[in-house]
Amino acid sequence: MKHERPGTGLAILAILLVVLTFATYAPVLRGDFTWDDDVLISDNPIIKDEAGLRRFWFTTETADYYPITGSLWWLEWRAWGNSATGYHVANVLLHAVNAVLVWMVLRHLKIPGAWLAALMFAIHPVNVATAAWISEQKNTLSMLFAATAALLYLRFCDKGRWRWYGFSLAAFLLALLSKSAVVMLPVVLLGCIWWTRGRVRWRDVWCSVPFFVVSLVLGLVTVWFQYHRAMHGMMIRNASFLVRLAAAGWVPWFYLYKALLPLNLTVIYPKWQVDASHWVSYAPGALLVVCFLVFWRKRRTWGRPLLFGLGYFVVTLFPVMGFFNQSFHNFSLVADHWQYYSIVGVIALAVAAGNEACRRIGRQSRQLRTIAAVAVVTVMGVATWQRCNVYASDERLWRDNVAKNPRAWLAWLNLGLNREWAGHPDDAVGYFEQALRINPDDADTHSSLGLALLQLGRTQEAIPHLERALRINPDDADAHNSLALALLQLGRSQEAIPHLEHALRIDPDYTDAHVNLGNALFQEGRVSEAFSHYQQALRLNPNSPLAHDNLGVTFEKLGRVPEAIEQYQQALKLNPDLTAAREAIERLQASH
Repeated sequence: MKHERPGTGLAILAILLVVLTFATYAPVLRGDFTWDDDVLISDNPIIKDEAGLRRFWFTTETADYYPITGSLWWLEWRAWGNSATGYHVANVLLHAVNAVLVWMVLRHLKIPGAWLAALMFAIHPVNVATAAWISEQKNTLSMLFAATAALLYLRFCDKGRWRWYGFSLAAFLLALLSKSAVVMLPVVLLGCIWWTRGRVRWRDVWCSVPFFVVSLVLGLVTVWFQYHRAMHGMMIRNASFLVRLAAAGWVPWFYLYKALLPLNLTVIYPKWQVDASHWVSYAPGALLVVCFLVFWRKRRTWGRPLLFGLGYFVVTLFPVMGFFNQSFHNFSLVADHWQYYSIVGVIALAVAAGNEACRRIGRQSRQLRTIAAVAVVTVMGVATWQRCNVYASDERLWRDNVAKNPRAWLAWLNLGLNREWAGHPDDAVGYFEQALRINPDDADTHSSLGLALLQLGRTQEAIPHLERALRINPDDADAHNSLALALLQLGRSQEAIPHLEHALRIDPDYTDAHVNLGNALFQEGRVSEAFSHYQQALRLNPNSPLAHDNLGVTFEKLGRVPEAIEQYQQALKLNPDLTAAREAIERLQASH
């Protein structure tokens, strides 16, 4: 009788992890792009540019320096373009592979219930914010490399072969270039050595130095990009060190609560108001310190797993504790996708504790463990399935958010944008106004409201909002373009031109601004200059019906009738509702 090889059983368990992950995430596989997916991927000119890889790696054009992730998106866009399904499949696959890697690392560390912990990581509702949100491929990709680096480093520690050390360092570099939130991995590696050997030697510290150096360099690069690119030099969160210190003590408790009891999950949580002048604000942080001091004192007995599991949890949360400004702090100090790496510590600790509790019961421990595991997995799986349904649609996502956090002005703004893009600017106005009641100083909301009012023909009402947007953020290209459009509608083309020129200085590839500047110059009688901007608009977007239509008007003005007719025809192919273009063709054909 043949016995099954151990490797075959491991492979079956790994495949089962992947299958169960995809089964749980099925609702999102047919979902759409959400939130900033269009800005970062589907509408990103760098993604579509043949020279995009060079721009990701060797320029500072992007909001963050994540060239590995950008390269993946560049390749994916060429594989499936604007179809969200391909991106969702890729992201869920990365998440499933991460679950397998988590299992392998926990198994190597001899953590009880390693496979169940990996499954819980795969189907935990909190992780929907990463695995179902295409933009967070930077999370799944960076964790894939970080977990690989950890696994290779543990192998180096076991075998002493330096090639595994080199592979581990290379994998860590790839992880940082995917997303630098994994900067705390060197500390984690030292923690793993302490867990397996009971102590950390000086040799271990010296071996970790290159990891710390790489982490520091790319961490500083990220800080620079966040401040200069993502936040455009603006101070998103002007808080003192004491406020940041107090808030940092709240952060681990919030994430611990969501990890153990994932209820009322949402995208934008209420933004905490921390008063550094009251001692109670420091109580959560002080309690955390006391807990770790107790765990350290009891590190030879029951405190050891708590020190390791919760230590990993808190250490990996350090980059998002609020000591460093991030653009997301404009909305909230916490986010589900920020604990993607950290949640492993809590899950592994909870599963191991449950495993130990069942073992101590005695005879019925196996049956009890099975029943408890099936119950928890079922509850978590159903919750994740339901959360995936929320992430399948942008409108569902933001409606869910305002239901759970009505003060989330960004959710109201995005609901308005959804209605505006769906061709209902009248509905959008109400959402934008609600967002402004909560946050009256947001430039994007004023700009969006101004554009919606323009679409409704309420030009005089639109102008104050667009001007307010530019007072808040003078480098808002969209607001400059929209204000110029309003001025053009009022026949004030001379005032519109500087705004459009400013918009193009900010974004030289802004197609609509080129078209509108062409219109303004045309109204001023500067036909040849207008012609140049229409041509530039078509170079940037050959499928712009307005650019073709306006170029037709320019050719007609210059007396170049055949070329005018050709441009009008191109405009009608792209937009059959352009009645002015149809009438122009009939008029020109009749007169010639």
